[in-house]
Amino acid sequence: MSFSIRPLGLAVCLSAGLILPACQSVPEAAPETEASQGALDEVIEIRDDGLIANYYPATRADAPGPAILMFGGSEGGLSEGVARDAEALRAEGFHVLHLSFYRYEGQEQNLEMVPLERFDRALDWLLTRDEVDAGRVGIFGTSKGAEAALIMASRRGEIDGVVAIVPSSVSWTGINWNFDGRVPEASWSLNGAPYPALPYGEFDYQTGLYSLYANGLKAVSEHEDAVIAVEESDAPMLLICGGSDALWPSCPMAEAIDARAEAMDGPEVTVLAYPEAGHGAGGLPAETLDPETADEALDWGGTRATNRAAQQDNWPKTVAFLKETL
Repeated sequence: MSFSIRPLGLAVCLSAGLILPACQSVPEAAPETEASQGALDEVIEIRDDGLIANYYPATRADAPGPAILMFGGSEGGLSEGVARDAEALRAEGFHVLHLSFYRYEGQEQNLEMVPLERFDRALDWLLTRDEVDAGRVGIFGTSKGAEAALIMASRRGEIDGVVAIVPSSVSWTGINWNFDGRVPEASWSLNGAPYPALPYGEFDYQTGLYSLYANGLKAVSEHEDAVIAVEESDAPMLLICGGSDALWPSCPMAEAIDARAEAMDGPEVTVLAYPEAGHGAGGLPAETLDPETADEALDWGGTRATNRAAQQDNWPKTVAFLKETL
């Protein structure tokens, strides 16, 4: 496994057993590297066949602290938006592992048959870190990442808190980015087999992609195995949704998650719904807002102003939830 530590914008490559030009070799097991101590200006880049991630260790602490496994949505890779959120949570005292679950070099380029074991490996990596308290580990996902986060919470009892932004109540068919007419496979796989998936519904040109999901949900009773078994988790869940989401019906699906958890004696679920916000309802708010574009309608729902207003309200609540839960 190879690591690269970036302090103050300078790369220091770490590769077990190798000393490369402009690089420093550090044994993998060494517990007291500068990075493991966790200075705020360091990011550990992990580039291994089974784990592509950036690690944001929290500030130096005398005792093991809470950690979060974090990832974005269908954009894949290690997006700048998720990196901003990771940096902000690191500053709040969390160790954060930002995972690329697909669409990085060497990974699947379509969101199909992505192994859930990839999330397992990332979670296990966090759980075994000396600086991480294994009894205080959360998971944080957005959109398709929220779908994956909720599936993971239903499978892994070690997860102690869940933040799911514009979430899904079901596991969906995947995304074939080639748009070549081929029917997509399941989004996820487990042990090499397709994970249960709800098929898309009929496409309506008037509502676009939203119709695939809204119409697909009409047949959910015929695909019960695709409904995420949130009741299998004990972890409190914070769900954030946009009532004007134009990509998929995040608020109806958040309400379905809440209803299922309550009906089946599942975990405590909190839903923060923002009627005027869209698919960008959650996450760290932008520092500034251009008044000239603030009220322009966005493709995935809401406006920059309504999405930012939602973020400004829910980001402090997200941080408070994670501190209380973890």
